[in-house]
Amino acid sequence: MNNRTARNARASGRCPRRMAGFTLIEALIALVVLSVGLLGVAGLQMTGLRASMSAASRTQATYLANDILDRMRANTRDARSGLYNLAIGATPTGAATALSDMNAWVTELQTLPSGQGSIAVDATTNIATITIQWLDSHGGDTSQCTAASGYSVCSSLQLTTVTQL
Repeated sequence: MNNRTARNARASGRCPRRMAGFTLIEALIALVVLSVGLLGVAGLQMTGLRASMSAASRTQATYLANDILDRMRANTRDARSGLYNLAIGATPTGAATALSDMNAWVTELQTLPSGQGSIAVDATTNIATITIQWLDSHGGDTSQCTAASGYSVCSSLQLTTVTQL
């Protein structure tokens, strides 16, 4: 069938048998292409959300490091004498203000997934080293971050800040 005959058939509302349903196939193919595209966009959105969650943990760790440093600067005498020294996983001890500051800081560390921290002040140089560790699942489920899984879905991240008091 030539173009002229096809135009006449369409104009009169009659389609030859082999052209019938062609627009339905085109619509289905367009729907499949659109669906694949939307799935790709959804995948990109999930990746962006995961990166955003990971960045939020890093931001929180930076905030917590600065928080304890500010508390130590406000109580320089106790900080320089080593009353703020704390090992990872240890229970805070010390004078009233230092103990209160460290207890608050250790409690705030729990806002990070498996968050822990340490403080070390060198008495001769007055250099304070703040270390914060946490598990980063890159926005995934942190409940899967276990030794049994080999932490395969997680990364153990560490932020270390060194400053002079």
